[in-house]
Amino acid sequence: MQLHITNGDSVANKLRQGAVQGEVMAWREIYSVGPVFRDMAAKDHREIRARDLERRLGIPQEEYLKIEEQERLLRNLEKYEEIVLWFEYDLFDQTMLCYLLHSLASQALGHTKVSLLCIGDYPGVEPFYGLGQLTAEQLKALAGTWQPVGERELALGSRMWEAYTSPLPEEHVRFLQEDTSALPFAKPAFEAHLSRIPSVTNGLGIIEQTTLATITDKEYGPHALFAEAGDKLHMLGMGDLEFWQHLKKMSIEPYPLLHIQGLEAFPAFRNPARSFADCRITLTALGRKVLDGEVDYLSLKGIDEWYGGLHLDGRSIPWRWDPGRNELSRSGPDVSR
Repeated sequence: MQLHITNGDSVANKLRQGAVQGEVMAWREIYSVGPVFRDMAAKDHREIRARDLERRLGIPQEEYLKIEEQERLLRNLEKYEEIVLWFEYDLFDQTMLCYLLHSLASQALGHTKVSLLCIGDYPGVEPFYGLGQLTAEQLKALAGTWQPVGERELALGSRMWEAYTSPLPEEHVRFLQEDTSALPFAKPAFEAHLSRIPSVTNGLGIIEQTTLATITDKEYGPHALFAEAGDKLHMLGMGDLEFWQHLKKMSIEPYPLLHIQGLEAFPAFRNPARSFADCRITLTALGRKVLDGEVDYLSLKGIDEWYGGLHLDGRSIPWRWDPGRNELSRSGPDVSR
């Protein structure tokens, strides 16, 4: 019997329409948001993460903690002849994939095979954002094209997870210097991860920078802004709920970068806040200055944010992202925790 693990419910539901044989499980996580730990099966780590995701995204703690059920399944794979992983190229997917590979690498799988289908494009689908775009028939056409996962893939996936969840900036930097050819999308996804860190240019990460640059002197509704900015940020695989939280941080006092006219409430988990669609978003005067590089936003407002296992806190941080060199550069005293 096969077990197919997918990057979300949309793909899982389509696979269940006869695209594959065996069982299908959607891996429900969002490792690109909030604190992440090497051992995600540990009860205290799950609880820390549950509290953070409730605060950030409004996901009830009891809802998130259902993850224990899928963790339990992941550690009881003996009945399956083959585990097939269905993922794509972006940060959202690659962090899930490397976690699963890390977990599988630590197990004695016996005769259970592991296979991987991981793509960055699909014929006739342009632009390609992910497996969720494909129909059940298109997914069925991919069945059987997966490749065997061997020691190289397991080792690299495990190493990426260890680097991603490390509290040490040096470990994140070191991963980009490794041979990542066993998983072709690992390096660009990890670079996308690091690009979220405040830049040497103006103290904004790639999400904030792209959002301001998209708006410039225009006025946007939130959904149109997400569509355009999200298209530019496709390597992150960011969902709308995550994007709304970035808009929230950029628009609240003190030192707002955005003005959101007509705002009553931001959408949250299972709470669409329908009036939010009618809001109009523009840059504040400070937003224009930061976008032009006249003000360093990090030095002004400070930061308290998680990037995988890396926690950056304060108005001076040890590393900043250099978009010109596509690398982290040392900057200031080490205040990471």
